[in-house]
Amino acid sequence: MRSTSIRKTVYDPDSKTLSVWFVASGKWYEFEDVPPDTYAAFRAAFAKGRYFNDHIRNHFRRASSHR
Repeated sequence: MRSTSIRKTVYDPDSKTLSVWFVASGKWYEFEDVPPDTYAAFRAAFAKGRYFNDHIRNHFRRASSHR
C-alpha cells in the first residue's frame, strides 16, 4: 500500500544511510547507521508512517534535512 505521509525512500546499504522524503513538507531527511533488516521491515510495513515513527524517527541519528 502506498503511504500518505512518505513519498519516497532510498537506502544505501554500504553506508547504512536511509533517506526519507515526506509528502506534506516536501522535505527529506537522512538517517545514519540504519541496519538492512530495519530498512527491509520498513519497506514491508503496511503503515509506513507508523513504522517510521515507531522504529526509525527517534532511534537513529538524523544526518541532515533538505527542502
